[in-house]
Order: sequence, then structure tokens, then C-alpha cells
Amino acid sequence: MILYGLGSCDTCRKARKALPGAAFVDVRADGVPAEVLAAAFEVFGDKLLNTRSTTWRGLSEADRQAPPPVLLAAHPTLMKRPLITDGDQMYLGWDKATQAALGAGDA
Repeated sequence: MILYGLGSCDTCRKARKALPGAAFVDVRADGVPAEVLAAAFEVFGDKLLNTRSTTWRGLSEADRQAPPPVLLAAHPTLMKRPLITDGDQMYLGWDKATQAALGAGDA
């Protein structure tokens, strides 16, 4: 299991604590592998893009018009977090449904 997120993100910290066996990849430092990003976009579409983030608000209108995969490749912190991969399964965010699916409870 791999958890993609930010070390400074409270939600990612909660997920990491609840999933101690998961490998953690800091998207700011290490980015997200292109194949993982492409697969996540196939599953989640535009939901993968966090349009409420500080990074999004800092983009120009012209930059915001780029296709989401291009934006996410250039600005990995635009990705909604955490993105969790577990074999062929992918989960986005740390809501109750994700927690239940991963057996993590209310961490």
C-alpha cells in the first residue's frame, strides 16, 4: 500500500497514523509517478484536482485551463489528498468510506 500526500497535511497525517504499514510518498518532494497519476485520473477524473488549494488559487486563469493531468504533473500539490494505492485499488481522500474500505476505523 502506498499513500501519496503531503507531510504537512493534517488529513495525510491521520491516514498515515491509521495505516502504519503503508509506504508514504511526499508529492511535494517526490512527485507522483506518471503511470500512477494517469491511472488515478482514469478512476477519479476531475475529482483528483483540488480546486480549493492554495496552489490552485495561485494559478493564472490561463494555467487553470490546462488539462488536469498536465496541471497535476506540473503542480503535484494540486492533487486531492491522500491518494492511496493498494494493489489495483485506489482511494482518494480520507473519508469514512475510505477508512472502512481499508479497515482503518475513525483514525
